[in-house]
Amino acid sequence: MEVEQNISPASSAPADAPPQIAEGSDTASEIQGIQQFVTFAIGNEEYAVDIMKVREIQAWSEVTILPNQPSYMRGVLNLRGIIVPIFDLRCRFGQGVTDATSIHVVVIVAVKDRIIGILVDRVSDILTVEGSEICKVPDLDDRQDEEHILGLVTAGERMVALLDIASLFHSEIIETSIDVADANGAPQS
Repeated sequence: MEVEQNISPASSAPADAPPQIAEGSDTASEIQGIQQFVTFAIGNEEYAVDIMKVREIQAWSEVTILPNQPSYMRGVLNLRGIIVPIFDLRCRFGQGVTDATSIHVVVIVAVKDRIIGILVDRVSDILTVEGSEICKVPDLDDRQDEEHILGLVTAGERMVALLDIASLFHSEIIETSIDVADANGAPQS
């Protein structure tokens, strides 16, 4: 699938405008009515985030690597004057570091009052879902990952996990990453 640049579902702002920050966070109980999600893949697994949190999608480009950054942080990117930490979703899920190439994609999302980038293998689609179509995550012992999943959706032959991005990249992770960037003199515009 071709990567769309500057998806701005939450606003009609020009492509070169600074990213807009969405308020609030999702919980499974808040998923009601019809919602849209941007789906993307890590290997053969598909995940999705609320389209209202997606600010844009970019092809992978080199980032500035900082010393002492967490293993799942790939570095920082200067996005029109905003220093954005880029996280490797595969590594965040404990599946090793992505060998990023030009075919990989960074999904820029708003997490509360911050903008972050998530490195994924590819963006798949935009999924429109009725709240009643979202299935609860089965209770499994010793699965901490499920706390980051709002629910599961069947899309044709595929199963898509709806990510709670605010839980997966909570404020402590983001603030620690930004502190590392600040302490190491992150590049400015």
